[in-house]
Amino acid sequence: MTGPRVAVLGCGANGATIAADLTRAGHDVVLIDQWPAHVEAMRTHGITQVMREQTLVTKVRAFNLCDVCTFTGQFDIVLLSCKAYDTRWHSQLIEPYLAPEGLLAGVQNGMTIEAISDVVGSHRSMGAVIEISSTMFDPGIVRRDSPPERSWFAVGSTCEETCGRESEVASLLSEVGKAEIVDDIRATKWMKLVSNATTLVTTAILGLPMQEAMHFPGMRELMLRSGQEALDAGVLQGYDVLPIFGLKPPDVEDREHLVEKLLDTLMGGFVLPETTTTVLQDWTKGRRSEVDDLNGLVVNRLERAGKRAPVNRAIVEVAHRIERRQLTPDVGNLPRLLALIESLIKSH
Repeated sequence: MTGPRVAVLGCGANGATIAADLTRAGHDVVLIDQWPAHVEAMRTHGITQVMREQTLVTKVRAFNLCDVCTFTGQFDIVLLSCKAYDTRWHSQLIEPYLAPEGLLAGVQNGMTIEAISDVVGSHRSMGAVIEISSTMFDPGIVRRDSPPERSWFAVGSTCEETCGRESEVASLLSEVGKAEIVDDIRATKWMKLVSNATTLVTTAILGLPMQEAMHFPGMRELMLRSGQEALDAGVLQGYDVLPIFGLKPPDVEDREHLVEKLLDTLMGGFVLPETTTTVLQDWTKGRRSEVDDLNGLVVNRLERAGKRAPVNRAIVEVAHRIERRQLTPDVGNLPRLLALIESLIKSH
């Protein structure tokens, strides 16, 4: 093998997909994950990617988190694919094994750039945005709903010290989907958060695939209102409104209908009818979701600016009730959610 020594840290559905594609492309890749049964399955059988038109099995080199302390070498590039709330400690775990001139890129949801930079230094950080639809319920087996032509990444430097090195990460991710280099990765990541605030938790609350959920009466409007609050929060923070998902600058000029444009682009180009969100997958597994790093961050940023976010606040409250096992993901949550939003609006 030639080229950089690569680690994919966090090999759930998306991380495993990325790692398998890179391995098949001939890259020197090590996989690291915290699910023992999954690590054992990958070691024994490789990664099985089940897609509509084909199934691929890729032999990989997989390690458990507890194996990291036995590593004797360092990685040139680490692709971090963990939950946003696990970013800091994952970064701390791998920092001693990141080469002095290496790069750690958070290929994940959420505004995680600062957490990564705080640990490894901005001179070893690279920002990234991901759009892949995949699920994993059985160890070693990924159902990939978005093949390479329906997968998209953005990569951007986080400081002057890494300007010019974006292609080191983008060239890897181009083995998995379309990868583009952007000038303002923080603003681009917030635009992806706008899309995530629109779709991920909202549809999960109904317990349905994204496309099916959005057709219930009142749901599409709710989703758009959630995304608009997120867009407003980004503007208040000084983030430029930038195109994502392969859109062009003229496509984002109409801010009044921008959230709707993002939603329709996502649903039309990246999401299959059976695609469920990572949030619903987490809840199905009895796990905590990223709601606080998505819709919760929107609430935080708007309230910090003296503004209100009744839609996102209601979404967060219902999501927390699901995570406390007080509710289950179900279509019956939609009238409950709509009533809570109206109550929050009337209370001020």
